[in-house]
Amino acid sequence: MTERTSRVRIHMAASLDGFVTRPDGQVDWLETEDAFPEGRELTQELIAAFLDNIDCYVMGARTYETALQFEQSGLGWVYGDKPVYVVSQRALPINRANVHRHSGSLTALVTDALRPRFQSIWVAGGPMLAAEMLRLGLADEVSISIAPVLIGRGLPFFAGIEADIRLHLLEVQAYRSGMVELRYAIQRPR
Repeated sequence: MTERTSRVRIHMAASLDGFVTRPDGQVDWLETEDAFPEGRELTQELIAAFLDNIDCYVMGARTYETALQFEQSGLGWVYGDKPVYVVSQRALPINRANVHRHSGSLTALVTDALRPRFQSIWVAGGPMLAAEMLRLGLADEVSISIAPVLIGRGLPFFAGIEADIRLHLLEVQAYRSGMVELRYAIQRPR
């Protein structure tokens, strides 16, 4: 078996109680007023360097629609000119040359189209897509940015996971905003 040269990382932000959105889809709770002075500061340079290491994005329809709402509200298109693959069975407004809708096999998308072309494949959400990627064994890593807030109910990060998935902790990073990022490698059965 050949060694993988690409990495598929699932990443989302979640509340401490594990929700990625409120029941109505809102993510207003991501704005935190917490302060952790010992944490790492998220500077524009750090963010730019981080984003430079991502070759393409994969997301579900709701994540894409949220990104469009952010853009329309003046926050800009956060994915820049990197290729974005939106996994959805329904028609969506695609107004960028670098955004592609995929409605076929998720396995074919990842193994045949993305892995041969991209080194760093970033799954930006949502939870149903993340669960399916894990179920199919398509992801190599999972990272979660935990916001210092409990929202009580909403859409859980890992909805629909039906079997244990063993993880190995790779990195823990606390930020001045009070967010904590955990990054894990997915352990493959031997």
